[in-house]
Amino acid sequence: MAAPAPPLPGALAGLAPLLDHYGYLAVALLVLLDNCGIPVPGQTVLVLASVYAGTGHLDFAAVLLIAVAAATVGNALGYLIGHTGGRAFVHRWGRYVLLTPARMERADGFFARHGGKVVLVARFVDGLRQYNGIIAGTTEMPWRRFAVFNLLGAVLWTAVWGTFGYVAGANIGTVYRTAIRYQLWFAVGLGVVLAALLLRQVLRRRRREGTDADDESESSPDGG
Repeated sequence: MAAPAPPLPGALAGLAPLLDHYGYLAVALLVLLDNCGIPVPGQTVLVLASVYAGTGHLDFAAVLLIAVAAATVGNALGYLIGHTGGRAFVHRWGRYVLLTPARMERADGFFARHGGKVVLVARFVDGLRQYNGIIAGTTEMPWRRFAVFNLLGAVLWTAVWGTFGYVAGANIGTVYRTAIRYQLWFAVGLGVVLAALLLRQVLRRRRREGTDADDESESSPDGG
């Protein structure tokens, strides 16, 4: 006989009835939507389903496989949305959110160099998890490169949070609150790293433009 599920904190308790009624379908749907641009509690339901698996209510391997597949497909749908409509949206409306063609060009260059890393770790940061596929599609990151890092990211994210929920078990309340707190610090750290990489790219571009301007000045008749 399956052991009773442990007491659940906050958001986990709110999702318990959904998981009780729909089980694997709830995991598949919420994880998929959470990874294609719709801010639903996909990560939370993954953790809760893993807790349930630890008490014998669900099969842990099935939870992991379903979550990996849903996360991969969800992010791929986000990429498709960005690839088919994102660029046109930016050209038409980007100026209203300070997303100029020049900034979009810099974003393209950034994703060309670091897009794989972003897609790999984005799932661990709320906001990036929902929209990294759309951003990758909008910046025209090559599909094959995206697909590889998308799958690797889905496997890594599912393994970490699934194992976390399964092992935490009855201590899920305390451990989950601690994990969310550290996730915030992780998000801040990642934001600092991304900002530093963008700043370096901007400075490098300006130095290159300054060098080109000096060369043109020296080669012109008046400069020489």
